Amino acid sequence: MNRTALVPMLLCAAVVAALAGCRSTSEPVEQAAAQARAEHENAARSQAKAATVAAAADAAAAASGSQTLDRIEVTGSRLRESYAPAPSAPPPPMALMRVAPFQPANTEKYAQRTDNPVQRAAEQPVSTFSIDVDTGSYANVRRMLNDGARPPSDAVRAEEFINYFDYGHPAPTSRETPFRVTTELATAPWNPQRQVLMIGIKGYDVPKAALAPANLVFLIDTSGSMDEPDKLPLVKQALRQLVPQLRAQDRVSMVVYAGSAGLVLPPTPGDRHGEILAALDRLDAGGSTNGGEGITLAYAMAKQAFIEGGANRVILATDGDFNVGTVDQNALETMVADQRKSGIALTTLGFGTGNYNDELSERLADVGDGNHAYIDSVREARKVLVQQMGGTLLTIARDVKIQVEFNPAQVAEYRLIGYENRLLQREDFANDKVDAGDIGAGHQVTALYEITPAGSSAQRVAPLRYGGANATKPDIAIGNEIAHLRLRYKLPGQDASKLIQTPILASQLTKTPGESLRFASAVAGFADALRGGERMDGWGWDAMIATARNARGDDPRGERAELVQLMDAARQQSAGGERVGVSD
Repeated sequence: MNRTALVPMLLCAAVVAALAGCRSTSEPVEQAAAQARAEHENAARSQAKAATVAAAADAAAAASGSQTLDRIEVTGSRLRESYAPAPSAPPPPMALMRVAPFQPANTEKYAQRTDNPVQRAAEQPVSTFSIDVDTGSYANVRRMLNDGARPPSDAVRAEEFINYFDYGHPAPTSRETPFRVTTELATAPWNPQRQVLMIGIKGYDVPKAALAPANLVFLIDTSGSMDEPDKLPLVKQALRQLVPQLRAQDRVSMVVYAGSAGLVLPPTPGDRHGEILAALDRLDAGGSTNGGEGITLAYAMAKQAFIEGGANRVILATDGDFNVGTVDQNALETMVADQRKSGIALTTLGFGTGNYNDELSERLADVGDGNHAYIDSVREARKVLVQQMGGTLLTIARDVKIQVEFNPAQVAEYRLIGYENRLLQREDFANDKVDAGDIGAGHQVTALYEITPAGSSAQRVAPLRYGGANATKPDIAIGNEIAHLRLRYKLPGQDASKLIQTPILASQLTKTPGESLRFASAVAGFADALRGGERMDGWGWDAMIATARNARGDDPRGERAELVQLMDAARQQSAGGERVGVSD
C-alpha cells in the first residue's frame, strides 16, 4: 500500500476515535436508533420477500388458468395475509401477571369408624370396653375449626372429646386401690324419654418430686414434610416446655429420623438443661421419612439407659408421614407391641396439617401402652407435657377394662357413646392376656351410656319375635338395679388382675343432671353433630350450646369457654342453621 492511500485511512481512524470519545451521554440514544433502523430493515426485507413469493404464485396461477382444477392453493393476497409477519404483542406488565398459589393436596389419614349401635338389653345385656385417656382428636378438630375447615367425620372420636375435660371426679382416699369409680344417672338433656349414665374414674395423684426416675427418648421426625411452622418449629417449642421439669435422676436421649435415623443426644442426665436445649436447637428438617428405622434406634437407646422400676418411654413427635423404610402400618404396630413387652411405652404427639396421619399416630400409641395427643399450640404443649406429664410418666394401673351388664327389666336399650376402637369381647374381660388401656397418676376417664328405660315410647329397636318372655321378668333381689358395673385392672409389675364391682340403682336417677354430667353431655352432643348428628335425637345447635354455656362452672384455663366458641363456629359452618351436623 502506498502513502497516498494510507493518509485517508489514518484520518478516518482519527475521526472515529474522536467521535468515540465524545459519545458518553448520547450512546444509549444511538443504540436505540440503530436497533429501530435494524428492525425496520428486517421488516422491509420480509415484506419484499413475501411480495416476490406472491408474484410468482400469481404468475403460476395465470399460466394454469385453462387447466382442470385438481387441487386448491392459497395465492395472492391470502398468501400475504397468512405469511406476512405480524407485530408481536408487548408482554403484559409484571404487576398484572398473577400466578395461582400452589395448593398441596390434603392427604390427612383417619381410620374409618362407625358409631356404636343401639343394643336391646334383653338380647345383648353386656357391654365391654377398654379405657382410653387419649385427647388428640379434640385438639386436632379444634385446629380445623379455628382454620375455618370442616373436620372429616372420622377425625371425631367422641371419647377423646369427652376425656379432654376435667369433670372433678373424686380421687381415692388411699393408694390401696389406685383409682376411685363413681356413677351418675339422670334424665338425658337431649330427650326426656331417655337417660344418661356417666361412669367416672379418677386415679390417685403423686407430687412431681415423688415421681420415679424417668428414662425418656425424644424421637423427632425431621423429614422434609416437617419443614412447616406448625411442625418441627412447634415440636421444639413443645419439648422446651418439658425440659425444665426434668431432674438429675432422669435420663434423656434424642433420636431424629429423615431419610435415615441418627442419634443427636446420647443418654444424658435430665438436669443438664442447657445440653438438651442445645440439641433441640440444632434440629433442621429435610429429606424423606424413615420412621421405622427411627423407632428401632429410639428403642435401642431406651434399652441402653433402661431404669429398673422407673418410667421408660419413647416420645414420638411426628406428622406420621412415613414414606421410606418400614412403612407398612401392621409391621410398625408389631415392632412397637414387641417393645412394649420389654417395659418401654410409646407416647405419640401429632403435629401439622395437610399430611397428618392420625390413624398411625393413634394406633401406635394404643399398641405401645402409651397415650396419643395432638399439639396445635404452645398452650396445648404445656397442658400435655407439663400439667399432665406426671400421669404420662407414672402408670398406676394397667390393662383397665370396664364391663356393664344392663338389667332388661329396667333398661330397654342402651348405647355406649364413643370407644368404638376400644370395644372388647365379653370373654376378654376376665382374660388377663388381653391388652387394655392404662391409667397414670392423676388421670381421669369418663364414659357415657345413653339409656332408654323399659316401657318408654322412645325405643328405637323392635324386640325379637322369639326373644323369650322371661328375659324381662325382674328378680326380686335385683329388681331395683339398672345395671351392674365391673372393672378389672392390674397393678404395675403384676400379671393377675383385680376386680371392682358395684350395682347402679334405679333410685340414683335424678331429673336434673349435675353440672359435670350436663357439660359432658354437651361435649358428646358436639361430637355427634360433627359426625352427622344422627344419634342425639331432639337436640339442636341452640339447645346444645346453651347446655354447654350454662354448665361451664369453674373454668380456670378457659377450656370450657373455648368449647362454646368452637360449637358456635361449627353451627355457622353447618348448612340450614338449626340442623345438627357438619358434613365432611
